[in-house]
Amino acid sequence: MKKLIAMLFALALTCSMAAFAQDKPADDKKMDKMEDKMEKKHKKHHKHHKKDKMDKMDKMDAPKN
Repeated sequence: MKKLIAMLFALALTCSMAAFAQDKPADDKKMDKMEDKMEKKHKKHHKHHKKDKMDKMDKMDAPKN
């Protein structure tokens, strides 16, 4: 009888732990949001450098009087 109760308790504990482990996808959304934000900053940063480079090239190509 004790073995049966111990097995039932182990089964109930295992099921509750499995259900708890599946209830954690909210943290993934935070990371995805942070990654998107960093990607936008990265693109903006490179866009700024590209603009500076184009400005320098225009100045070099401008006719000198």
